[in-house]
Amino acid sequence: MTAQENKIYDEALDYIRQPSKAGFEPLALKVFSHQFARNPTYRNYCEAKGGTPDTVGSWREIPAVPTDAFKEMDIACGPPEKVFMTSGTSQGAAKRGRHPVPRMDLYRASALSNFSAHLLPDLASLRMLFLTGSPETWPHSSLSHMIEVIRREYGGDPADYYINETGLDLDRLIKTLGEACDRNEPVILLGITLAFHQMIQYALTHRRSFRLPSGSRVMDTGGFKGRQIDLSKTDLYRRYEEVLGIPRTHIVNEYGMTEMCSQFYDTVLIDHINGVRHPRHKRIPPWVRTLIVDPETLEELPPGSTGLLRHYDLANCGSVMALQTEDIGRTVSDGFEITGRAAGAEARGCSLIVEELLRAQ
Repeated sequence: MTAQENKIYDEALDYIRQPSKAGFEPLALKVFSHQFARNPTYRNYCEAKGGTPDTVGSWREIPAVPTDAFKEMDIACGPPEKVFMTSGTSQGAAKRGRHPVPRMDLYRASALSNFSAHLLPDLASLRMLFLTGSPETWPHSSLSHMIEVIRREYGGDPADYYINETGLDLDRLIKTLGEACDRNEPVILLGITLAFHQMIQYALTHRRSFRLPSGSRVMDTGGFKGRQIDLSKTDLYRRYEEVLGIPRTHIVNEYGMTEMCSQFYDTVLIDHINGVRHPRHKRIPPWVRTLIVDPETLEELPPGSTGLLRHYDLANCGSVMALQTEDIGRTVSDGFEITGRAAGAEARGCSLIVEELLRAQ
């Protein structure tokens, strides 16, 4: 990587560490110019759309790439330091999305700043119990990498991962929770929603429940991803309270994706600590912008509308900053609420963009 190429990454890294509202747009346009120059497929697509560094005057005008495109092609501006892969689709392992990341220091800075703000706003550290696989168990998982980055910075040892090659180690997890109660040691449980659901079902079946010490909290992520589990978020959080003794003010959902180096978190814990009341929603980090767009036309919708989420993430400096998702949401306060997932005709606009990208190769 040349000194000039490193310069734009350094600028993005500096912005993540010390963001300013006025500085987002000029840096976003510089990042777009870098991606236009360094990614031939993306450049061809942008030219076909009439969106080039000479014609784009606002971050809102930067052409967005659907997350599904990462299943069809590598979208990167240089050799990767690490490649993350999605867990796969009904189309098989060959259709796993790949996100090559040229500089992982941007990912790390984004992950740590955002996590500490939403999960540790009142503490410097906390014992962490991970309902995920370790980086050795899940070597291509962006979630596993994020969790390990967080563990090394805020959790220390031991590295309490409870998912191994054979699945969730429920006996060891239940034992650890009992010991935390006996020692009056607050903990934070971080993991995938499916693992939490499995733990809760096990505890209810075996008539086990805990009252984890004050200050304990939960970070869950991923949802049920099409599994036949009929359980609303309200009921799920009620079960967290029932089994773990952790109040809903300390249950924070994380929303992330393999194709994006930044994450989003519920504001519920921050709001509780600050003594304010807002509807539960995801706050947008200062180095990210999010729009709600029409599912068919992909045009921006006014505030309060429901549509597809489109993210502009400066931490994605090394791949593509503008990401079009198939997640449905609406704007709320300083962020958004996720209300569902587009399917069939609702996702047609995204499918058309993928076709255009493939033609541009």
